[in-house]
Amino acid sequence: MKITKVDIYMLDAGAQRASRRPICCRVWTDEGIYGDGEAGIAFDYAAPAGVGMLQDLSRLIIGMDPMRVDAIWEKLFKLTFWGQGGGPVVFAGISAIDIALMDIKGKALNVPVYELLGGKFRDNVRCYASQLQFGWNEKIGPWGPTQEYVDICKYAMSEGYDAVKIDFIAYDREGKDIPYEECEGFLSHDLYALAEERIAAIRQECGHLDIIMENHGRSDSISAVKLGELCDKYDLYCLEEPTTVLNTEFHKRVQRRIRTPIGSGERIYTRWQYLNFFRDNSIQLVQPDACNCGGITEGKKICDMAHAFDVKAQIHCAGGPISTAAALQLTAAITNFAIYEHHFRSTQPAITCLGKYDYQPKNGRYKIPDLPGLGQELSDFAIKTALVHVTVTEP
Repeated sequence: MKITKVDIYMLDAGAQRASRRPICCRVWTDEGIYGDGEAGIAFDYAAPAGVGMLQDLSRLIIGMDPMRVDAIWEKLFKLTFWGQGGGPVVFAGISAIDIALMDIKGKALNVPVYELLGGKFRDNVRCYASQLQFGWNEKIGPWGPTQEYVDICKYAMSEGYDAVKIDFIAYDREGKDIPYEECEGFLSHDLYALAEERIAAIRQECGHLDIIMENHGRSDSISAVKLGELCDKYDLYCLEEPTTVLNTEFHKRVQRRIRTPIGSGERIYTRWQYLNFFRDNSIQLVQPDACNCGGITEGKKICDMAHAFDVKAQIHCAGGPISTAAALQLTAAITNFAIYEHHFRSTQPAITCLGKYDYQPKNGRYKIPDLPGLGQELSDFAIKTALVHVTVTEP
């Protein structure tokens, strides 16, 4: 079997187009089997670079045997030169190809991808409703008043979720953006009080609901410690991305001052970049994204490494339907699983229509797809309406 061509797409997420442009690829073989992959830079400002990166990477795999997944990964890592420098664009491109190759391999062997990773460890997974400050399902935010935060949590609970994730300092009391500089350094009394008011109200009215505080790396090590004190006080499940991942010392400073576990990883790439976080125990919940950490195969290696350091794993998932499928296949096979992220965006029709199947949790739990390969592929609608389509056929 040989790779004959690669189709690259920037998908149209309709109502979410301003903030979401999923970058996907379809790798074709001379036996008619194809596999779909996704590059995990769909949101904000890097999506167009993903298209160009995939064009360059695709030229390196034309004519290769798609079953030799690790050999292709090493070629992309070493021969690109920039691969060994790290970064989201390069590794998002490598990830998309790796996912597509695993999809091909699963289809060729007529097994789900999780069988290629050591087999299924669980049949279904506990989910948390992620990023409720944006809304949930048909209830669209952003939220301002504290009662709206309580109400959206209760709504998620009514659908069977017993865990949620919220960025408590993303929006002010009117639902307007809080500038990132206000989230750094010495927090104002008003901002700290706003965060505590929201957390306390949810805890009081929602009982033993597990709550993850999302900081999106907007706090620094000074403000993160203060916010971490609230996590400790109200018994939160986890503090996510408390500060930038560019200096592992910052996470360690926060970890030494609070009891709440720290989660991070959606902007850390490959096992090499994760290693220092594991060595100093500055992350207790590792969150690799299969679509930018290096792919499904690299995500498995990262999670296995985390297991050796007594670190639990949750696959970050905030992209399109291929991202969800890849995350579910990886989640099925890892041994140190903690919880699964079901993102607000993944509940929206503008995203779900881009996949052939609409996988959604029931009663707060996802069932692992059992179809060959990823168990998902791009819909005809996604391909027909793509904003950009490029085909690579030659090295």
